[in-house]
Amino acid sequence: MKLLELSNINQYYGGSHILRNVSISAELGAVTVLLGRNGVGKTTLLKSLMGLIPIRSGTISFNGKPIQDLPCDQRARSGIGFVPQGREIFNRLTVEENLLMGLASKPASSDIPQELFELFPVLKQMRHRKGGDLSGGQQQQLAIARALASGPKLLVLDEPTEGIQPSIIKEIGRVIKMLAGRADMGILLCEQYYDFAEELADRYVVMDRGEVIAQGPGSEMVQRGIRQLVAI
Repeated sequence: MKLLELSNINQYYGGSHILRNVSISAELGAVTVLLGRNGVGKTTLLKSLMGLIPIRSGTISFNGKPIQDLPCDQRARSGIGFVPQGREIFNRLTVEENLLMGLASKPASSDIPQELFELFPVLKQMRHRKGGDLSGGQQQQLAIARALASGPKLLVLDEPTEGIQPSIIKEIGRVIKMLAGRADMGILLCEQYYDFAEELADRYVVMDRGEVIAQGPGSEMVQRGIRQLVAI
């Protein structure tokens, strides 16, 4: 089942045509990987999906309903969890307080789901430590957990391995695999680290110069030479 569909998205910065008729989709129970070199429009596409910047033309459908005219908070409330590039956690808040921020759309009495501490045990150990005191890898785990706190149907991750040590990359990969195995969640993963993407991808999409230039099943990435398409 297609959970998310972006159709013919066009976006401009000034006079520059950044996204050119981009169409991608994401399904329940699957990891869709968005690949491409720096500057090809991947992050712009995700910001357009989340309503952080308005699209010039095209449509965005989530869970069978158009959302391109909704403000970003309503898109989040509809069931999209977003982990931005750079994590953007609250450095002066504790781990627990950061996680509570992820519950902003829930009733005030809602508790932090214990599952988050099972997925990321380090967060339970550091529950009362300030976010700014965590390592980069721990902050990334916190950012993902915060996005998961509201129970989204779609988890959108923008470059989750950027600046992260290998041991944490493996841990994040384990969690993504576990989440993708559920029938009630889909994952859209924007990534430059090819090996990480190939290992997780059920489907892949490659962008270059604001356009989709290749897409298909993750099992065909090797034979179609996708590594060469995204090599720096």
